[in-house]
Amino acid sequence: MTGTDRFQRWAPGDHILWRYRGHSQDPSGRDRVDICRPVTVVQDTAAILAVWMAPGTECVKPVLADGTPVHQQPLATRYTAPRTVMRDRWFGSGVLKLARPGEPWSVWLFWDSGWAFRSWYVNLEEPRTRWAGGIDSEDHFLDISVYPDRSWLWRDEDEFAEAQRAGLMSPEKARRVRAAGAAAVEVITAWGPPFADGWEHWRPDPRWRVPELPADWGSVPARLAS
Repeated sequence: MTGTDRFQRWAPGDHILWRYRGHSQDPSGRDRVDICRPVTVVQDTAAILAVWMAPGTECVKPVLADGTPVHQQPLATRYTAPRTVMRDRWFGSGVLKLARPGEPWSVWLFWDSGWAFRSWYVNLEEPRTRWAGGIDSEDHFLDISVYPDRSWLWRDEDEFAEAQRAGLMSPEKARRVRAAGAAAVEVITAWGPPFADGWEHWRPDPRWRVPELPADWGSVPARLAS
């Protein structure tokens, strides 16, 4: 029995949590969840997990201890200033997230409010681990934007460098993340999946309701391999 066999596949319309662990542990020594986004399952197969984060979804995000948004903190102290988490809502257009098992990135699709497609966003991250209520990962700071004309560019290279200086990422791990980014660029250049799969034409089922953020959103379950 493999890890994924222990849980049934989710069905279209199911609500799960897409979470990211923090880069430090809580006082008990456990992993801490500092990003949690309730999403609706679009497709869950051996090849891909696709989920929809609807506009207005209540999420959890990290902020500075005084409630200031993280990105308002100067880069030099962004990862060393005390933090907490807060509930907030996802405003603007929704996001379709695609994750292929074992890949150290997920691909997000963005549209404007009139459903004109804007771009793909390759979020470099730890391969996802699956549990009964959703998936967990860890963000790796470095990202890639990909545009309809197939051009692409690196994102957040300054944050990636600062995370290393702040001790949140070892040199060994940084090399692995760079290698993952290079592998993602190879997929982009070859216009492989999911870029060539037509997901930009997808639309959510109008009958879907926006999922709720559960009270136990931060509970840390036993994880299984994705």
